[in-house]
Amino acid sequence: MNWQNAIKDFQLFLKIERGLSQNTIDSYVRDVEKLLIFLQENDINVPPIAIDEDTIQQFIYEVAKTVTSRSQARIISGLRSFFEYLIFEDYRETNPTDLIETPKIGIKLPDTLSEDEINQLITAIDLSHPQGERNRTILETMYSCGLRVSELITLKISDLFFEEGFVRVIGKGNKQRFVPIHYRAQQYIATYIKAIRAHINPQKGFEDTVFLNRRGKGLTRQMIFIILKNLAIEIDLNKKISPHTLRHSFATHLLKNGADLRAIQQMLGHESITTTEVYVHLDKSYLKEVVETYHPRK
Repeated sequence: MNWQNAIKDFQLFLKIERGLSQNTIDSYVRDVEKLLIFLQENDINVPPIAIDEDTIQQFIYEVAKTVTSRSQARIISGLRSFFEYLIFEDYRETNPTDLIETPKIGIKLPDTLSEDEINQLITAIDLSHPQGERNRTILETMYSCGLRVSELITLKISDLFFEEGFVRVIGKGNKQRFVPIHYRAQQYIATYIKAIRAHINPQKGFEDTVFLNRRGKGLTRQMIFIILKNLAIEIDLNKKISPHTLRHSFATHLLKNGADLRAIQQMLGHESITTTEVYVHLDKSYLKEVVETYHPRK
C-alpha cells in the first residue's frame, strides 16, 4: 500500500464510517500529507504500513520548529487517527505514534463578546446596502441559536419550525438537533425571506437554502468571516473575532444569566459535557456570585 492509496482510503473511512464533516476530514488529511512531504524531502522511502516511531519522531521534531504547541498536538492527533485506521483495516499491528508525547497546551478559553459589543456589531450594519438586511439576519440567527458557521450557511427553509419556536440544525457528523430560536431572530428571518430573498432567483440546488448571495447561491464560510471582520473594523473592536465568537458568546451569556449547562450542551450540539464546560472558565465573578447566592452557608 502506497501513501496516496492509504490517504484516499482514509478519507473514505472518515466520511462513511465515522461520518465526519468535510472540513474535519480535510484537516486530518493535511496532517498526513505533511508527514508525506517530510518523507519525500528527506528521501525516506517507507510505506505507511512500515513507518516506525523513530521516523515519526524525526518528523515531529521538524514540525516543532515552525508551528505552535497547539498545532503540533493537532498534527500528532491526526497521525494517530490515520494509523489507528490502518490497524483497524489490518494493515498494521501497532501505532507508531503511541509513545510520542503530545505537548501540553492547557485550556484555550474561547473569545467572547459582551452583550453591548454584540449590539454594536449589529447596529453597525448598513441597512441601506442591498445585503444589509440579510447580514443583520445572519448575525441575529447565529447569536440567537449558537450556530456553527457551517450550520448557518446550510440552514434550509424547511428547517424552520417557527410555530414550535425551533430550527432544525444538521451539525457535525450529519447529526440532527432542534434548537430554540428567539422571536426576534424569527421576525428577522421571516422579513428577509419575504422582502429580500423572494426577489432572488435561487440557483439549482439552493432552492431551499435560507441565506443566498445576490447570484442565488449559498454563502461561503469565508463570506461570513469577511462580514464580521468588516463590522469589527467599523466599530473599532480591538478583538480578533470570527463566526465562532458569536457561538461562544451565545453560550457564555446563557450561562451567565442562569442557564443550565446541560441545556447549553444540547443547544450547541456537543457530544460531551466536557466540551461545554470550557465556558465555566470564562467568568470567575459569575461563579463567585453563584456560590454567594445559593450556598446554604451564605
